[in-house]
Formats: sequence, C-alpha cells, structure tokens
Amino acid sequence: MASLSLSLGLLVLCTLALVHCDLDDSHVRVWGLSASNLKGDLLSQPDPYVKVWCGPAFGGMTSILTNQANPTWPGEFNFLDIIHKSVLKLEVWDQDAGPDNRLGTCTTTVYPGTHTETCHLKKGTVYYTYSYKKEQEQ
Repeated sequence: MASLSLSLGLLVLCTLALVHCDLDDSHVRVWGLSASNLKGDLLSQPDPYVKVWCGPAFGGMTSILTNQANPTWPGEFNFLDIIHKSVLKLEVWDQDAGPDNRLGTCTTTVYPGTHTETCHLKKGTVYYTYSYKKEQEQ
C-alpha cells in the first residue's frame, strides 16, 4: 500500500512539474440549455439529454426529455476552482433502447464574463449561456 501511495505521489509531482495549472478561486456556471430541430432515430423524435464538462471536471447531465425535438432543460451546472482557459464541453445524446446515440458535441474555451452560445450540430442546434467569474470579481 505504501508503494502505491508513493507511486501516485510521484506521478502527481511529475505532472505538476510538466504542466502549469494556473488554478484560482474562479467558477463557471452553465444554464439556459435548449435545442432546436434535434433529429433522433428515423421513426421517432429524439429523447435528448446533455452531459456537461469544464476542463477535466464532469458536471453531470440534464434530465432526459422524451420525444422532444426542441427541448429546454431545467437547472444549471456549476464548476469551482477551474483552470484558466478551460474548455467547456456539452455532449448532446438521444436515449435509445439499445446504446444511446450522440447527436453532437459543443466546445468552447471559457473567458471571463457572461456569454450566450449557439452550437450547430449535424442533427440540430444547441443554445446555452455560461458565466466565468474570478472570485475577486464578485
């Protein structure tokens, strides 16, 4: 057990030596997720949901909205202590009886302020708003 802890500790130190993380007391908030003209299977409307990441942090997923080509998802996602210039990633999925189908992915590098984004997928369009605030700005 001690050798595993030592190995993990060395791995972390080596990673920190190679990558400057620039962590600070900042946060990203994502809300107002909606989509239009989503296309699922040939015979039915999609049952869409969205998975959200900021940098390496997985924020969770929205609820699954049944038979909705033009969904609006409730709620928001919050990420704390993010790395400067992290990438915000939203994956849009269609729930199916078999494996779920990914309808597309939206990515954007986060910048300070509040931004409303439009993301064009091959199978529809996604809209969302995010804010990136450093703690001293609040």
